[in-house]
Amino acid sequence: MPADHPTETDALPANQHQQQSPANQHDQSQPTLEQLHDRLDQLEAELERKDDRIAQLEANRDQLTDTVDDLQGRVAELEAETSRLEDNCDRLESLADAARKKSNANKERIAELQSRELEKGAHLRADTVDEHAIDVADGRLERITKDDGNAYYRLPESADPLERGGDVTLAYGDLLPIQQLARMDEDMRRSAANSLPTRLAAKLWQARADPSVGDNPWKHGCKNTREYVTASDLKHWIRRQEQGISDSYAKKLVSRIIDAILELSKNRLAVRRTTERKNGLEYIERRLILPDDAAIPGDSSRSQDPSTDRDSDRNPETTDVHS
Repeated sequence: MPADHPTETDALPANQHQQQSPANQHDQSQPTLEQLHDRLDQLEAELERKDDRIAQLEANRDQLTDTVDDLQGRVAELEAETSRLEDNCDRLESLADAARKKSNANKERIAELQSRELEKGAHLRADTVDEHAIDVADGRLERITKDDGNAYYRLPESADPLERGGDVTLAYGDLLPIQQLARMDEDMRRSAANSLPTRLAAKLWQARADPSVGDNPWKHGCKNTREYVTASDLKHWIRRQEQGISDSYAKKLVSRIIDAILELSKNRLAVRRTTERKNGLEYIERRLILPDDAAIPGDSSRSQDPSTDRDSDRNPETTDVHS
């Protein structure tokens, strides 16, 4: 029947469509011209970046090459400088060795001279003496400090014939108890001694030894007496030192102070009774005396010549001293 069989004309478009479909699909899978242009632009841009990178690396290479050249030149300079310094070092070592030998020779000469001077009694400044290089009898040196505040070396107990630097400053422990107390201030003395006679004994000794104190009842003696203070002068001195003390109590303190100063001086001082004359009358008075030969640490003073003694004319009885 005509309706069931299609004609050739009707079937043709379908066949043609079936034949063109693969071609159409192939055209769609290929890049378009515009895409190719974009890809070309990308490749050219990437090529430019690589060219720039290569140019930068070449510049860095050239810079590194220059740096290496500079470093090689600097190394050559340092090697030359090192060689020069090594030569100079060898020269300086030779000079130093010669100076060391000369210094050792001079040190030996100085040590020998100092040793001889010390054996003669010299006192040498400690900062100029190498005590390990000194060669003296028994190998004994004594380090002392003098009034000038400097330290010295000497042979034990030797006196300096030139008397440089003043007297020897003794250590605190080398002093007599009366000297130790006399060196204290009022507060320290009050803490160390709770007895009024002891404190006044220390102050009395301080007045004798320290001219700056002012109120000094001691007088210069003569013959075998270096200095002395009478009981009557001591009584008046006590009343000047301690305000409000009666005359009778001051008399009692005189005996106690004398006892204290004898004990604290380890009996370096002594008490003598003398005959005094006043208004034509004779009386016996005690004197606290410092003998001329008393061994007082650090005290090198001696009594004045009787012809110039300030008290010899005023008190001619001082020569009549007996126990």
